[in-house]
Amino acid sequence: MDNRPQYLVIGEVLRPHGVQGELRIRLLTDYPERIGQLKVVYMGESVDSPNVKAYPVEGMRPHLDYGLLKIHGINSRAKADRLRNLLIMVDVEDAVPLEEGEFYLFELIGLEVRTDDGETLGKITEVIETGANDVYVVDSPRYREVLIPATDHTILKTDIAGGVVVVKLPEGLLPSSDQT
Repeated sequence: MDNRPQYLVIGEVLRPHGVQGELRIRLLTDYPERIGQLKVVYMGESVDSPNVKAYPVEGMRPHLDYGLLKIHGINSRAKADRLRNLLIMVDVEDAVPLEEGEFYLFELIGLEVRTDDGETLGKITEVIETGANDVYVVDSPRYREVLIPATDHTILKTDIAGGVVVVKLPEGLLPSSDQT
């Protein structure tokens, strides 16, 4: 199962900043300092959009909880405004190499979720990034949709190669058997 995308999202254009074409961006990466070192970023409405376009990076600087990205050739507020709401992406081949035991969120999609007592709940269909912790959305034949908080207490094992995530569910997370 190769669900590897061509691009990984690292940010989102919020709006122009100033009059020289800088872009105020929401940072969606654990490595924001690396964005300014990239030669090129890609922008589009989604990772699978047919209209993804490459843009040469001039630099990036932090600003409050955001980044201010300067793209070569975008030198006015009007030009910057045309990029509003686009996702900023990096080619997956240029992504930061992961440490042992780390994985990309897209690698979780399709993994089977089992409880620590061996019950198969279903498959992960989506990962919601909430800020506090991620939430795995599991499509379960028995329970329909199950939302599992991705915390150290809940996620016991993630085996990407084996295709399984083992969880210890908090009390009351699943409906009682008389409600299913």
